[in-house]
Amino acid sequence: MIEALRSDELMKKVGGKFKLTALIQRRWLQLLQGERPLVRDIEGLTEMEVVIREILEGKIEMELLQEGEEGESEEES
Repeated sequence: MIEALRSDELMKKVGGKFKLTALIQRRWLQLLQGERPLVRDIEGLTEMEVVIREILEGKIEMELLQEGEEGESEEES
């Protein structure tokens, strides 16, 4: 599964290696904090392998916030 990181398919799916890195880091942290995986049959897989599988299966994608959007949404609440 980690071999998928070496392929261009994963980077193209997300939009580049920097976006891929950010997406993996964000989702990996969520899994470590107790979020449920979005894919089945994960027994024996590491969190990294679960994240890669979620990306390959289209379960997660990068949502970029415009500068200032995050703060505005908190203020509006």
